[in-house]
Amino acid sequence: MGKLKKPKVSKIKKNNQIKNKLTKQGKLKTRRYKKNQQTSLKGTSKGRTQSGKSEVFEKQSKDVNDNQAEKLYENKILKFMEEDAGKSFRLLLPVKTRIGKVEKRLLPKDDDIADEKDDKIANDSEQKQNKEDEQEDISDMEIDMDAYNNLQEETDKLTVSTVELLAARKELLQSTRFKIGILSSGILENPEQKIGNLKLLLDMMDEKSFEIYITVRKLAMVSLLEVFKDILPSYSIIQISQEGVKLKKETLALQNYEGTLLRNYKNYMRKLEKMTKILIRKKGDTRVVKEREVNLGEIAISCMCELITTHPYFNYSDNIANYIIPFLDNKRSSVRERVAQCISQIFKEDKRGQLSLTIVRKLNQYIKSRKHSVHPEVIKVLQSLRLKDVNLDKEKEDEMKQKTLKSHKQRIIALSKREKKKNKKLEQVEKELLETKAEENKETKHKILTEITSIVFTIYFRILKQAPNSKVLSTCLEGLAKFAHCININFYQDLITAIDKVIEDGNLGLREQLHCVQCIFAIFSGQGSALNIDVYRFYVHLYKNILNVHCGKTHAESEIILKTLIMLLTHQRKRIAHSRLIAFVKRISMLTLQSQHNAALSILGIIKQIMQLDKASQILLDTDCAADGYYQAEIEEPDYCNAHCTALWELVALQRHYHSVVRELARNIAYEVPTSGEGSLSIETAKLTPEELYTEYDPTGVAFKPAVPVPKKTTAVKKKCTDCNLSPIFEEYIGTIDIDKHLITDEHVDFYKDYKCNLYHIQ
Repeated sequence: MGKLKKPKVSKIKKNNQIKNKLTKQGKLKTRRYKKNQQTSLKGTSKGRTQSGKSEVFEKQSKDVNDNQAEKLYENKILKFMEEDAGKSFRLLLPVKTRIGKVEKRLLPKDDDIADEKDDKIANDSEQKQNKEDEQEDISDMEIDMDAYNNLQEETDKLTVSTVELLAARKELLQSTRFKIGILSSGILENPEQKIGNLKLLLDMMDEKSFEIYITVRKLAMVSLLEVFKDILPSYSIIQISQEGVKLKKETLALQNYEGTLLRNYKNYMRKLEKMTKILIRKKGDTRVVKEREVNLGEIAISCMCELITTHPYFNYSDNIANYIIPFLDNKRSSVRERVAQCISQIFKEDKRGQLSLTIVRKLNQYIKSRKHSVHPEVIKVLQSLRLKDVNLDKEKEDEMKQKTLKSHKQRIIALSKREKKKNKKLEQVEKELLETKAEENKETKHKILTEITSIVFTIYFRILKQAPNSKVLSTCLEGLAKFAHCININFYQDLITAIDKVIEDGNLGLREQLHCVQCIFAIFSGQGSALNIDVYRFYVHLYKNILNVHCGKTHAESEIILKTLIMLLTHQRKRIAHSRLIAFVKRISMLTLQSQHNAALSILGIIKQIMQLDKASQILLDTDCAADGYYQAEIEEPDYCNAHCTALWELVALQRHYHSVVRELARNIAYEVPTSGEGSLSIETAKLTPEELYTEYDPTGVAFKPAVPVPKKTTAVKKKCTDCNLSPIFEEYIGTIDIDKHLITDEHVDFYKDYKCNLYHIQ
C-alpha cells in the first residue's frame, strides 16, 4: 500500500506560517533582497565545502571598503553558513529599521529547499520531519515593504479631523431630514397613492448607523406620529374577507388602502413598544443604560399617549391603554406625569365610556397585583373621571322598584299565549324606537358609568381597609371626598367607622387627617345628612389642625382647609351650633396672620359671608362685650373655648397688611360688612367668591397682583433745622469734641469716628 500524499500547501500559506512562528520566537528580521550579491554567494554545487565558501567571502571583503558595519555583517553570514553547511543562500538588501539599525538578511533558495525535501523523504520519515522543522526555523523572513508602505499611506489618507467628521455627519443628517420631509409631505398630499411611503419611514426607525441613529429614529418617529394623527379615521376599521364576491374598483382600492394603513399602524406600535422597553427595569437588572436611549423611550411613550388621546376610538386603542398603564408607576417622574396627563385627558373627553371602563379595570388589576405599593399618580388619575351624574343609591332603588312592579303586574294580569306574543312584539318595537331616539345609547353609557363608579370605590375601600399606612392613602381620601355623593348609603356607616379608626391610630400626617375630615363632611353634605351619626369628633379634628397650616411647608394644605370650611361653615351653617360657629370664625381669623395673602383673602371671604348670613356672629366685632369667663385658645374643642368672650383683634393687624386687597377686605369686615359707603369693597373684589380669591391672587406664578407701583423720585431738599432744642448733656459732649477735617464726612461730623479715636487713645 502506497504512502498517502501530503496535501499540497501553497507557497504563500507556507511562508505565512513560517513568518508567524518566527515572529513568536522573536527571530524575524525584515530586510530587502540584495540582488547584486546573489551571484557572488551562489555556489556551483550542493557539495561545496566550507573552506570554499570562506574563500568567496574573503574575496568579497577585500572588494568592499573597510567598514565596521560590513565586517560585522560578514562575520554574521559566515557564522550562519558554518552552522548550515551544504546549503546555498541568496543575500537580501539591507533595510533600516525604526530603531535606526541597518540589517542584512539571508534567504535560502527555493530550489535547494525542494531538493532537500525529496532527499529527506526518500531516506527516513523522522529525518523529514526534523528537516521540515529546520526549514521552518530558517524560512523566508522577507516582508513586502512596498505593500506595507502603500497600506500606511492609505491609512494616513483615511485619517480625518473631528471637524470633518462633524461636517460629514451634519450633511448626512440634512439629507435624511430632507428625505423624511419629502416622504411625509407626499403621504399628507395624497394618502391613498403614497401609502407606500409609510414603509420607508418605518424602516428609518431601525437606523443602525452609530453616528446618526438616535436623531434619525427620533425624526422618523415624530414624523410618523404627525402623519398618523392626520390620516387616521375617527372610526375603527373592520376588515372582512369576502371571498368570491366581486367588488367595485373604488371599493377594492379603499379596502386595500385601509388594510395597508392598519398594517403599517400596527408595525409602528410594535416599534414604539420595542423602544419603550428600556424604561422598564426589573429587580436585579444591572445593565448600564445610556441616557440618549432613555430619552428615545420617553419620546416613544409620548407618541403612544398622543395617538390614543387624538384617536381614542381607532383600532388597538385598548391595547395601547393596557400597555401604558404600568408606566404610571415608573421610576421616572417625567414618564409618570406624561402618562397621567394622557389618561386624565381620556377620562375627561371620553364620550362613550368604553375606553374609560377598560382603563379602570386594568388599573384595579394592577393596584391589586402590586399590593397597593404604587406611586400616587396611579390613584390620582381616577379623580379625572366624570362621575357627578352617577348615583349608585338611586340606581339600586330604581332596580328594586322595577322588579317589584313587574312581579306585581304578573300577579294581577294572567296573560294568554297570544297576548304574550303580542307584548314581545310591542317590546321589540319600543326598543327600536328608543334606538332612533338614542335613548339606548344613553342607557348603555349610564350602565358603563355605574360600573366604573363601582370599581373606583372598590379600589378606595380596599386601600382604606387593607393598606391604611400606604403612601397613596392621602390620594385615596381625596378621591373619596370628591365622589362621596355617589357612594351607596348602605356603605356610609362602615366608611365613617373605618376613617375614624384610621385617624385614632395616630399614624397619619397633617394632609391625610385633613382629607379624612373633608371626606366625612362631604358625605354628610349629601344623602348622609339623613344618618343619625355624631360627627363632633371630626369637628374637633378639624379645629385642632387649623393652626398647623402656615405659609411654609404646609401651605399646600390651606386649599384643603378652605374647601372643608366652605362646605362646613357656609353650606351647612344651619346644622352647626352657634358657639361652635363663633369658635371656628375666631380660629380661622388667627390663621390669616400666618398664611400667604391668597389664603388670607379666601379665609376673609369666608368670614365676610358668615357675617352677612348670620348677624349673630357680629358679636366678635364688639370690643366692649362683657361675658362670663375668657377666651382659651389652647383648648382643642370648639364648644368649650369661650370664643364669644373675645373679638377679632386680628383685623387690626390685617389692615396694615402688605397686600392692598387684604387691607381692603379686613377693613370691610371691621365695618360690619357694609355694601356701600365707608368701608365698602370695590366691585371687582366684592363679586369674587372665596375660591376665586384663592386662585386669582395665587403667588405661585411669581407675579404679584395687583402690581406694585414704581416709587416716585423725590427731588425736594431737606431743610436744616434752625430751632433745635439740644439737651445740656449733648451740648457739653459736642463742646468736648475736637472737630478736625478728618472727622468731617460728606459735610457731616462723624461722631463714631471720634469715639473710636478716643477709645484707642485710652487703651
